[in-house]
Amino acid sequence: MLKIRLQRIGRRNEPHFRAVVTESTRGPKSGDFIEILGSYNPKLGNIELNNERLAYWISKGAQPSDTMHNFLVDAKVIDGPKINVLPKKTPIKKEVEETPEAPAEAPAAEAAPEETPAEAPAEAEAPAAEAAPEVEEVKEEAPEPAAEESKEEEKPAEETPAE
Repeated sequence: MLKIRLQRIGRRNEPHFRAVVTESTRGPKSGDFIEILGSYNPKLGNIELNNERLAYWISKGAQPSDTMHNFLVDAKVIDGPKINVLPKKTPIKKEVEETPEAPAEAPAAEAAPEETPAEAPAEAEAPAAEAAPEVEEVKEEAPEPAAEESKEEEKPAEETPAE
């Protein structure tokens, strides 16, 4: 099957493409093509297409890629709507996680008493709040002695070469 697609020919950070007809089994980077049908410079927005040859290859059964299809619709070589070639947006993970949980929590809340779930989180938060200040105090004390010891170790080292 024949494909009409873009083949990159530009250097790094200087994209240039040529529109080519090629076999669909060959990769776009292989360099093998049947005919050059035009060029595209995305930085300048220049699109140069040979409309007569494009119409000929389409009549022979060549299928344009999605991007080439959109270029051909703009050039009025073919009729029809454009194809969305951008990737589909993925849903935000937080929204996905909240959506399944909301229906699951509603039946559970109706079956179980409301006091039990409300009391459990309050009890779980209280011990965590008490443990947090102790950990912070230990962290504050630890750097100070280490800093003093390093200063004391440096002083005798300086005195030793002087003697």
